[in-house]
Amino acid sequence: QVQLQESGPGLVKPSQTLSLTCTVSGGSITDNSYYWSWIRQPPGKGLEWIGYIAYSDSTYYSPSLKSRTSISRDTSKNQFTLQLSSVTPEDIAVYYCARGGSAYVWADWGQGTQVTVSS
Repeated sequence: QVQLQESGPGLVKPSQTLSLTCTVSGGSITDNSYYWSWIRQPPGKGLEWIGYIAYSDSTYYSPSLKSRTSISRDTSKNQFTLQLSSVTPEDIAVYYCARGGSAYVWADWGQGTQVTVSS
């Protein structure tokens, strides 16, 4: 059974870059046909998909966040990483990594990590 675990700083200063890593166990991020996503949930709001990196190493980002988002992977560590630049208080959320057999349906989730933006 695949397991995902987010890690990274819980506090980021405004205008800085948020960097989170998802460590995967029980499966490979290069396994055929899987999509590895980052999703967030701001307080009191619904889920917001940020982007994915596919098994093929292709990436696709939400149009609303594309200019600030980068997702990459380290196959030697079986990890994928989110970088979100120029953060503001609007980026405060619980951030999740997830796996899906398609781009926008996620069957496996990490537990989530809270990120706060504050000076």
